[in-house]
Amino acid sequence: MSGYRRVMDAITLLRHDHKAINTLFRRFEQARERAEATKADLARRIVRELSVHASIEEQVFYPAVRAALPDASEEILEGLEEHHVVKWLCSEIDGMNPADERFDAKMRVLVELVRLHVKEEESSLFSEVRASLGRKELSEIGEALQTAKRSAPVRPHPRLPDAPPANVVIGGVVSVLDRALDAGRKVVNGAAR
Repeated sequence: MSGYRRVMDAITLLRHDHKAINTLFRRFEQARERAEATKADLARRIVRELSVHASIEEQVFYPAVRAALPDASEEILEGLEEHHVVKWLCSEIDGMNPADERFDAKMRVLVELVRLHVKEEESSLFSEVRASLGRKELSEIGEALQTAKRSAPVRPHPRLPDAPPANVVIGGVVSVLDRALDAGRKVVNGAAR
């Protein structure tokens, strides 16, 4: 069918993101010590993926879960705080030179924090959500997550609000600016070659 787009349920989509991010982490961990160009590229991709993922969880998933499962509020609040720390680390790593003596240390801390966050989400929160929400509702949330990905900020913005409606409104504006900055960098880098 032309125009058909497969809709993943929310849990499947978020687990897919977790796997993709972990693959980037493993590639970073396997990069040679002096492979600065590879590390810079992987760090840029990791920061982008984490920025988008945190944004869609904050805009769509966490509010939906809090509404459906009030008992999960503490887990959501902890997740938001973990996102906040991840965004700060990502904002420091974004554009940082891999030759900087603290670059690898910051990346290791980021990897450890995100892996712990993912483990907690997947072992506890996702199970609760899957048990409590029906297939239709999980699909609707998954579709909303996919839609949010298209307009999510692609850079970390730790000072921005992390709860709707402010994060949705401001995130949309910031996303346009992020993507314009990326386009401008591509033009500048292309002209420099």
